[in-house]
This record gives sequence, C-alpha cells and structure tokens, in this order.
Amino acid sequence: MLLQLNNIFKWVNSGGQRIFLLKDINLQVEEGEFISIMGPSGSGKSTLLNVIGMLDTFDEGTYDFLHESVHSLKEKHRANLYKEYIGFVFQSYHLLDDLTVKENLEMPLLYKKFKGSERKAIVADMLDRFNIVGKKDLFPTQLSGGQQQLVGVARALIANPKLILADEPTGNLNSQQSEEIMELFKKLNEEDGVTIIQVTHSEQNAAYGSRIINLLDGRKVEI
Repeated sequence: MLLQLNNIFKWVNSGGQRIFLLKDINLQVEEGEFISIMGPSGSGKSTLLNVIGMLDTFDEGTYDFLHESVHSLKEKHRANLYKEYIGFVFQSYHLLDDLTVKENLEMPLLYKKFKGSERKAIVADMLDRFNIVGKKDLFPTQLSGGQQQLVGVARALIANPKLILADEPTGNLNSQQSEEIMELFKKLNEEDGVTIIQVTHSEQNAAYGSRIINLLDGRKVEI
C-alpha cells in the first residue's frame, strides 16, 4: 500500500458556517496504480491532490503514506517525505522564472543532496530524454507553453519519485503535446512502476488511468 486516506474532511469557515472542501474521503492507492480524478470545477479535485501531496492540511481524518502517519508528522518531516517520494506536475508549470531550464531541473536534486557531478549527469540525461538540450540555457519565459510543460514534467521526474501528482497536466497544451505527455506518463507507469494520480477534465486523458475517481462537492461519487 502506497497511501491511505481515511475519513478525510477539510473545511473553511465563512460567515460562521463551515464550507466543506472535502467530505469524508476514503482512498487507498497501491504502488503502481494510475488514477484519474474527475469532477466539475469546485468539486475538490485540486484540494484532494494537494492533501495527498502534503501541500495542504486537513481538519479531520487520518492519512498514511508508506506507513508514516502524515497527520501526526511535524511540518519539516512532512516536507522531507514529499521531497523524497513525490513529484508534482502543475498546469501552470510553477517553474522559477529567474533560473534557466537546466537550473530548474537541478532544483529537486539539490534538495536530495546529490553531488555536483551526479547532478550534471542526471540533468544532461533528462535534457536528452525530453529533447530539450538546445533549451538548457534559456529562461522559462523564453519557452512556449508546451516546452515549459515538458520542463515541468522533467523536473517532476528527475529525482525518481515513487508518486507523480499531476494537476491538469495538459491544460495548456495542444492535442499533440497532450498526447506526448500522457504517453510519457503511461510509459513511466507501465515500465518504471511509478504511481500516478492525475486531476483532469479530459475524458481522453482520464482513460489512461486504470481507475477513475469522481468527485462532486467534495465527496467521492460512484458513476
């Protein structure tokens, strides 16, 4: 078992009322699964992804990740856990504009204390794998949306995460680029055994998953 959410609730207080973002979510994810989370805007998809990725806390329930009780960990320990095992791919790239492509890719390796020579080799390998060697010294603003997303995916993968969390990973891409990214995820999942959880509006992208979870108003719904 990679992770397990039990009876997760998350809410905000507004005008003396509780507004629930997540209601009683139960989810078990085995290593090597490929899961798609779907639902209308405001249904809690990104919130759920952020809770799984430990970027967001919750108000009630328990969360176990690789047999660690996330809900009872101190923030620093939690941060170490997700830096070690989780790679994020965001729709809006989240690249650092003042760093070059090469430096953006290197960031996760610095967190993991790789030696300089190792970092160079791993970054070179990634640039090659994503056909972006020629872009290594450019800044994100000098790249097209598709290229920025490729760099975002490369950065998420560079430290060999066990789990990739992708929030609308092809939201800003054309259909050919979308397909390339989804095929890449499929390959990572099937050949490298990386667990993937993606949030998507696209039926086509969702179909890459072996399981689809539907959310409505913060609840899991069976379709």
